[in-house]
Amino acid sequence: MIMRLLTILSALALIAYPVAVYYGISRWGIVTVGALLAVFFIVRIIAAKQTQLKELKYIGWLSGGAGITLVTLGALFRQHGLLLYYPVIVNALMLGLFSSSLWQQQSLIERIARLQEPDLPASGVSYTRKVTKIWCVFFIINGTIAFITCLMSLHIWTLYNGFISYILAGSLFGTEWVFRQWYRRKNTD
Repeated sequence: MIMRLLTILSALALIAYPVAVYYGISRWGIVTVGALLAVFFIVRIIAAKQTQLKELKYIGWLSGGAGITLVTLGALFRQHGLLLYYPVIVNALMLGLFSSSLWQQQSLIERIARLQEPDLPASGVSYTRKVTKIWCVFFIINGTIAFITCLMSLHIWTLYNGFISYILAGSLFGTEWVFRQWYRRKNTD
């Protein structure tokens, strides 16, 4: 129960990361914000133990470690600009995770799908491989835009990384879900 709560808290904190950086830096300064974020990154690392897929554990550990490194360096050098690269790192990690799974027998999306449907048909295997490729393209584009926003104002960085990128990811996820329902009906008839 406590680990589940930590997982939820960690996820919410990371979703709010851009807003926390934007408001926190101006109100409390880099050291205070860095310390608070470091706590959430530590929780992220601890909470990663709960996931069923080892690759997602690695992402939790690596993203948490990268976040701790960025906030530590940012606080040490009093440079909030370092904190802006966290979304870039997360996109790069997700791209690495998804794309490397394409070289394996089962893509990451297939392994996730098999958690709910262990006897995934051949059409489902092919579909999940295509969806994995689509997410790879998304992480390339999103990570590139996140990097470009690091070179812009903090306001634009926050707007994109704290709002627009979530809308885009949610739209892709929602569109894929709707399409998957149609695809499943088409391939079971």
